[in-house]
Amino acid sequence: MELKRVVITGLGAVTPIGNDVETTWKNALEGVSGAGPITHFDASLFKTQFACEVKDFKGEDHFDRKKLRQLDLYAQYAMVAARQAVEDSGIEKADNLNRNRVGVIVAAGIGGLHTFEEEAGYYAMHAEQGPKYNPFFIPKMIADIASGHISMEYAYHGPNYGVVSACASSNNAIIDAFNLIRLGKADAILTGGAEAAVYPAGVGGFNSMHALSTRNDSPATASRPFSKSRDGFVIGEGSVVLVLEELEHAKARGAKIYAEVAGGGMSADAYHLTATHPEGLGAIISMESALEDAGMKPSDIDYINTHGTSTPVGDVSEVKAIVKVFGDDVKKLNISSTKSMTGHLLGATAALEALFCTLAIQNDIVPPTINHEEGDEDEEIDYTLNFTFNKAERRPVRAALSNSFGFGGHNATVILKKYEE
Repeated sequence: MELKRVVITGLGAVTPIGNDVETTWKNALEGVSGAGPITHFDASLFKTQFACEVKDFKGEDHFDRKKLRQLDLYAQYAMVAARQAVEDSGIEKADNLNRNRVGVIVAAGIGGLHTFEEEAGYYAMHAEQGPKYNPFFIPKMIADIASGHISMEYAYHGPNYGVVSACASSNNAIIDAFNLIRLGKADAILTGGAEAAVYPAGVGGFNSMHALSTRNDSPATASRPFSKSRDGFVIGEGSVVLVLEELEHAKARGAKIYAEVAGGGMSADAYHLTATHPEGLGAIISMESALEDAGMKPSDIDYINTHGTSTPVGDVSEVKAIVKVFGDDVKKLNISSTKSMTGHLLGATAALEALFCTLAIQNDIVPPTINHEEGDEDEEIDYTLNFTFNKAERRPVRAALSNSFGFGGHNATVILKKYEE
């Protein structure tokens, strides 16, 4: 069976550094940090009091009151990003669009955390009166519901579900969408991720694990991947949705094509509940699998958008894995972590980084890792590699590889490349 080619024809984004694709990309290239004091709740008693929140977003600007009652914030972000992606792709204007062959696969690592907090808190305060829950509690909270809402808005009857693999979730969603299209099971799929976990349980839970940076005196510089002084990740929120489409279907309707999806790889560390394998074993398997799936050699990759969360252990293990996989070609690569600007969007983070890879390929420019200072080098990291610190770098980007790793040892790697006839 001949596999079909899959291309990206639409982009949508609601992120800590922009509420659309153009603003997000502009700020990424300029090295703008999305971090600031938490506004979603009073974090004054928390070890970490800052996050990368979405700014100037009001649900009532996008949804009527009845719809808002049904939507957790993470689903609101997803629906707005999906609307942007659909509009950008022009797929709704296609002649004789077969809605039975258009799907939605939008991931979340956690889902409606705020909804869960609200309902649990209500019950704790009124337990003596017996259980009394909002009828929208479950459908607002569950991690698959963003896909459901998007499919209903557009009457897309194709494959529809959510993916949950912690911080690898939206790379897994992209890989699933890619495979379904190239196997001929769908003509197009809206895919990506959404998350809104900047609430007490999210921040407090990660604080208790010592996973978050506590650099409260300087939030904008707190996310500093690959620097010796890194002290944890900065939690972020938002959504990115991509329209993946079968090539001939896209060409037939005259769609613009941003990039081609070349391959995907997945693996498990099978090592620890939350820590990556110290030698990057799972990451090695995932990257090698992606390269094999794409039919590409390490020398074909020009840019790696790393998982690069700014944690002491994770950054080192990923660099070791990259060096192992790319060998003599590793110093020809540009390597960056855009989480230095956006923070870590958990289940949405891989979709955001796929967006950055797509735009890097289209524009031949690599976004930077910000917040690295001279003399802030970790002896376990090889700084002869090109980490693209602090300033975007122009260079031909034929293909880009994006890594995402999640609690539970989940690893997922996506490779995108320039579209050529």
